[in-house]
Amino acid sequence: DNGMTVVVEPMPWQRTAAFALTLGGGVVAEPVDRSGLAGMVCEMVQRGAGSHSSRDLVAVQDNLGIDRNSGVSTTTTSFGGAMPADSLSAAIELYADILRRPHLPGDQLDDARAMMVQELRALQDEPTHRVMRRLRQLHYGDRLGRSSHGDEAGLSAITSADVRDFFTNTYHAGGAILGIAGNVDVPRILDEVEAAFGDWKSGDVAVPPRPTGAAAQEHIDAPGAAQTHIGFAFKSVPYGHDDYFRMRAGIGILSDGMSSRLFDRVREQRGLCYTVSAGCHSLPHAGGVFGYAGTTPARAQETLDVTLREIAGLADDLHDDELARWKVRIESGLIMEQESSASRASSLANDVYQLGRPIPTDQLERMIEQITLGDVRDYWAEHPPVEHRIVTFGPDPLILN
Repeated sequence: DNGMTVVVEPMPWQRTAAFALTLGGGVVAEPVDRSGLAGMVCEMVQRGAGSHSSRDLVAVQDNLGIDRNSGVSTTTTSFGGAMPADSLSAAIELYADILRRPHLPGDQLDDARAMMVQELRALQDEPTHRVMRRLRQLHYGDRLGRSSHGDEAGLSAITSADVRDFFTNTYHAGGAILGIAGNVDVPRILDEVEAAFGDWKSGDVAVPPRPTGAAAQEHIDAPGAAQTHIGFAFKSVPYGHDDYFRMRAGIGILSDGMSSRLFDRVREQRGLCYTVSAGCHSLPHAGGVFGYAGTTPARAQETLDVTLREIAGLADDLHDDELARWKVRIESGLIMEQESSASRASSLANDVYQLGRPIPTDQLERMIEQITLGDVRDYWAEHPPVEHRIVTFGPDPLILN
């Protein structure tokens, strides 16, 4: 009744159970001058909750055998865990405390800030991260392209009041999604979820802004660097779009596995780089293909030229065996997901968030199997990769030919 969606998939052959809980909010809900606040709140809610101190909370999670995770993305904050099946009921109760009754201890704010600043500085020293972070900003724009790690100015400005305000405004049942999978008794777990979250306050979830990125090329100068790092991106359809899997098949032929085109034709046959890849990214209303190549300065220009040429010319010489290999890889992943309650719980929550409903595994398999080479060719003809965003890091800028 409060707007929280619960989706459960029993996997009775498992000895484990898992949950994935997604909340609205995320990075786009941060004030402009408080970049990093969503991540800070995600950290602070786990520093004591309900009747448990910060140390007690960790001990209880360990005693229950919870392999846990948490994080923030552009539009969501998420928490998840996998555990022995008989620990799930206690885990649901525990996370109700974390999400509804956290202590948010003000005396630990500086410790959390120092930890996040240290992580941020470590990432800033990594050229690949710098390139891909800037590429994301160029592709989606300043709001949707903000990093979940924040920046030092934003992290330094965060106060305890900011933490409590963000928690109050975004940690609620409105738009929340709880995916559960594994060896569970469905009626029982639904009753337990109702008891833990049924009276959780509701609230509105802000509609994310539209992407504002545009074609651009930037170079981060690194005189004397022995490597050149190349990031590239172009628009794509998001997960849930009617054409998504036609697009995904094309990207899979390009970059899924060691037999893919980019790996074989750019790295292996020509020896231009030590790594090259491309992958899909989706927001609820926007998407993109993001790619990366790492090479030497002497081979950087040719690496960029050949990589983009392979992507643009994908549909010119497609072969049945390429599509068949991609289908086997995807279907193998779906089979493996059936052996992982954590993967399935995460997929359930993501499907509901992106599509409004979960996709049964057998239905997804049928969708994949029905894709033809003609579907891939048609998609590439209708949505050619244009308006590239290019970011490079190295001693010399490159030219987009």
